[in-house]
Amino acid sequence: MFVLRLHCEDKPGIVAAVATALANADCNFEEASQFNDPLSGRFFMRVVFSPCTEGAEVAFQDRFAALAEDFVMRWGIRPQDQPLKTLLMVSKTDHCLNDILYRVRTKQLNIEVVGVASNHDTNRELVEARGYEFHHLPITAETKAAQEHKVRDVIEKSGAELIVLARYMQVLSEDMCEDYKGKVINIHHSFLPGFKGAKPYHQAYERGVKIIGATAHFATSDLDEGPIIEQDVKRIDHAFSPKKLQAIGRDIEARVLARSIELYAEQRIFLHGRRTIIL
Repeated sequence: MFVLRLHCEDKPGIVAAVATALANADCNFEEASQFNDPLSGRFFMRVVFSPCTEGAEVAFQDRFAALAEDFVMRWGIRPQDQPLKTLLMVSKTDHCLNDILYRVRTKQLNIEVVGVASNHDTNRELVEARGYEFHHLPITAETKAAQEHKVRDVIEKSGAELIVLARYMQVLSEDMCEDYKGKVINIHHSFLPGFKGAKPYHQAYERGVKIIGATAHFATSDLDEGPIIEQDVKRIDHAFSPKKLQAIGRDIEARVLARSIELYAEQRIFLHGRRTIIL
């Protein structure tokens, strides 16, 4: 099966045209979802289809090119079961990294981990024990540009299609964010920007917060303000210690990040300005 993604200016006849093109190429609808954004007048569509005869997907792609030109579409087709080449980036904390590697091993995430890059050597043993290449790329304020050049080299050589900041505690440069726009997913606790610094859960405890959570978003040059992909929360009370809050927060962070990777791998996320459309 294959996934077709498209977006264009909304106008009558788009769904009918896509359905007709699939039928004429001897392909069958398996799943379809669409959204018309009234704020921008843009139309978004995701279709899962299967070829009924050998090579039908090639015939469909050839025919669809002309249709896409008529509607001025941005579109793409990808095999549904093709794993997404993914580079993981991490610092010292390993809860998100461990969770992702477990979900990959148990086939819960359709991604191919092409390596793990870190500014610390802390997780080398964990990564290499699971058979993945570990890239130790230390960084200081003076070596930031050179270190990012090495990260880019890893991305290009590995063919990574997605970069996941699995608690990578470094700020990417504006150039890095722009060059890999829509391809870098970050995870953070939802206290930002209210609770900044090294101990957000202690600050939350001191302020007596009632809800904690996590947010996965695309990385942009505006720190922790990129388009949101997934969020989750848990209600708490005054009896929760900072240590317990941190444990709960780590669990939420891992789940939210895994869900965002799943959505990306399934080709469900459309980047639309400062927000996302998820079909």
